[in-house]
Amino acid sequence: MTFQRNLRNILVGGIAFAVTVFMFSGCSSQKSKIGNEDEAEQVYVPPGKHDTFYSFMSGGWTGNVSVYGIPSGRHLYTIPVFSADPTDGYGYTEETKDMLNTSYGWIPWGDTHHVQLSKSNGLYDGRWLFVNDRNGHRIARIDLKTFRTDEILEIPNTAGNHASPFCSSNTEYISAMTEYSIPLPKPLGNGVDVPIASYKKNFRAVQTMVKVDPQNGHMKVAFQIIVPPFDYDLGRFGLGMSKDWVFYTCYNSEEAHSLLEVNASQKDKDFVLAINWKKAV
Repeated sequence: MTFQRNLRNILVGGIAFAVTVFMFSGCSSQKSKIGNEDEAEQVYVPPGKHDTFYSFMSGGWTGNVSVYGIPSGRHLYTIPVFSADPTDGYGYTEETKDMLNTSYGWIPWGDTHHVQLSKSNGLYDGRWLFVNDRNGHRIARIDLKTFRTDEILEIPNTAGNHASPFCSSNTEYISAMTEYSIPLPKPLGNGVDVPIASYKKNFRAVQTMVKVDPQNGHMKVAFQIIVPPFDYDLGRFGLGMSKDWVFYTCYNSEEAHSLLEVNASQKDKDFVLAINWKKAV
């Protein structure tokens, strides 16, 4: 860019003035302009042409999943998942309204955080997309042939389904871990209300393994494992030599229950929880 600047020098004590014109050369040259145009062309996808990739993004409190094209960056579609969508009847039609029913009643909204593609031999295979609901401790399965939500599964004994849903190498299982520890109901716990001050003694977290049917993707809770009362954040199945393991990060290994901004950050490091799911099966 080229621009001009006029600088008027006023001579103190005189009546004359001079106007000096300075020419400045901007930071972008013709070469950089051409370079920028080339970069724009590389991500431009003309009408009628398809993007190379799909990008699936969780929608947070919208409760849905957004689909974008790569490299164009165009918003292609929003998939209704945990939130009723009156624009296309999702959650209201006979085919979809029961999908939003839970053990707590009809919950027509959610909080999606993580999406996970199904896998074969450790590689994404494009059959299904799984997404979690942090609010309603649910997992949904989206059929990538139709870009429609096919199934929603509620995870029991869970408070904040955040470290979820992560797939094993061949999508045999999906892992889900509660973020917050709770007093567990029977038969996992004593099933009674307890004071928050007894957090270390009476609160526990639960890791859930969800079995996935290899033919139709149908999900069901296979088993649950009681783990220490930390707050769990993210998880991943291993690959290669570690494919029989699933790993989770955590915070609040202090097992604090008040003033968490202070009391849950006393330790310099927290833990990684590792579970050999093959042995658990």
